[in-house]
Amino acid sequence: MNQTRVFLIFAWLMVATLLWMEWGKFNAPKPAPAAAPSAQVEAAPSSSSNVPSATAAVETTASGTAIPATAAAATASSPRVVVSTDVLRLTLDGGSVLEADLLKYPQSKAAGSRPVNLFSQDPAHFYAAQSGWVSPNGAAPNHLTGFVAEHPGSDVVLAADATEVSVPFLWQGPDGVSIRRTYTLKRGSYAITVKDEVANAGSAPWQGAIYRQLIRTPPIVKSGMTNPESFSFTGATWYSDQKAYERRPFKDYLEDDAALNSMGVTGGWIAMLQHHFFSAWIPEAKDKSVMQLELDTSSGTPRSLIRDKWTGNLVVAPGQQATTEARLYVGPKLVQQIKAQNVPGLERAVDYSRFSIFAVIGQGLFWILNHLHSLLGNWGWSIIGLVVLVKLALWPLSAAQYRSANKMRQFQPRIAQLKERYGDDRQKFQMAQMELYKKEKINPMGGCLPILVTMPIFLALYWVINESVELRQAPWFLWIHDLTARDPYFILPALNMLVMWRTQKMTPAVGMDPMQQKMMQFMPLVFGGMMALFPSGLVLYWVTNGSLGLLQQWWLGRHLKMPGAPEEKDKDKGKPKTIAAK
Repeated sequence: MNQTRVFLIFAWLMVATLLWMEWGKFNAPKPAPAAAPSAQVEAAPSSSSNVPSATAAVETTASGTAIPATAAAATASSPRVVVSTDVLRLTLDGGSVLEADLLKYPQSKAAGSRPVNLFSQDPAHFYAAQSGWVSPNGAAPNHLTGFVAEHPGSDVVLAADATEVSVPFLWQGPDGVSIRRTYTLKRGSYAITVKDEVANAGSAPWQGAIYRQLIRTPPIVKSGMTNPESFSFTGATWYSDQKAYERRPFKDYLEDDAALNSMGVTGGWIAMLQHHFFSAWIPEAKDKSVMQLELDTSSGTPRSLIRDKWTGNLVVAPGQQATTEARLYVGPKLVQQIKAQNVPGLERAVDYSRFSIFAVIGQGLFWILNHLHSLLGNWGWSIIGLVVLVKLALWPLSAAQYRSANKMRQFQPRIAQLKERYGDDRQKFQMAQMELYKKEKINPMGGCLPILVTMPIFLALYWVINESVELRQAPWFLWIHDLTARDPYFILPALNMLVMWRTQKMTPAVGMDPMQQKMMQFMPLVFGGMMALFPSGLVLYWVTNGSLGLLQQWWLGRHLKMPGAPEEKDKDKGKPKTIAAK
């Protein structure tokens, strides 16, 4: 029996099972959301800075602090300001970023397509970044009311000769305290600096804690294996020194998890992810804060919220000033821009997999792909280049695999003799077979190592191609106009079936029983059907990998000289007999 073929069958089935399970997780029916109490990601802060439930529009705690949840709860007093750079167009009201258009990313490849609208005030697609203050002993601006634009009236546009643009807002308190909030956008950057300067011109100390939150109506993601978005994680993620990277899909937003009940964190961040794009609040590394998940129903439509809030209060004495700032990332999952933030764990926003091993492999594969793209200028050719590099790296293993397979085939006649000799006594036959393997130094699993290496690469690359915004709407050539979408004419899946069929024909089925032969005959058809639903970039990888493997098999079969089978003496007749290799 050809051990390598049996292992290959199970490896293929394992790939199909894993992908099917992952598809099922993200496309399981979402339960109808219901009003629920706040579920904390971290332990609640002290009583002097309690955060009320987001299910109430404005709720006052015993300490006098309040955080309203959505814009439906109140009317903002500040007029809106639209600010534009070369990559972003934002609508601000001081306390919130209400709208965000990604100017470099059209919604489709159709001419005149509008840019991707990440933040929106449309109730059906509500999504915003909000920030405000709470004070235990005085007035404070929240994200709905208080901040007023210092220069209202006209849109703000980044000048052609400028590298950044700023938009200031001001809150004036009744007791002499003022907070100036400044949004600063830089050319080519999706990271926005939000700086709050607190000045106390009153006669008493002022205390306050800042909160920052992301809130959105969970998007409706079309299910089906032909829709790449259905394979991508959609939900909230957060990072802390204690728990590292964690995530929660919208469909399980208030899932009870005892592991989340830990105290405040330092240097953490919160984010909301979707296919190719995300938003994140990144506080200063020294900030001590508590993170919370909430399900807000005050608007009538359930909205998921993740909040980061200081665990203590900023105390500003009379005549003194204090400053705090954070970054708000709003844009595509561009690896280089994310790395430029220099924030621990933020690279996991490019969610290559929920499994750490595939995430690490995926990061390495993208690093290679990115360098190949800088040389070749096309992501499709970069994928082909990646396959070539992988094949070159695995050449010694591939040669060992073919040698092992050929040696196994050479000894199949002798194994057939052992079967005939021992008849139905399978135990004696297996013992004799293992003794033969040991004597002739045959490793029946010697051809499996390349499969064990290539399968994790294949799975990791699946997530890389599906998740990388750099490949979004990226063409290869001719009929492939989007490497993250399926092949519109199923040409690559058909080529994959042809390559697999030809590989089978070049690999004799020596020692394989009829049932296994039938299974192998159906494998090209099964995988061709699966590949028809996958992103064309992944199918391109698999077709190239199979074609190079076929070429390797042909070349090694012609140029590698395999040793002949040794002679065996027929014990029944006492005559020497040579087992010829076929």
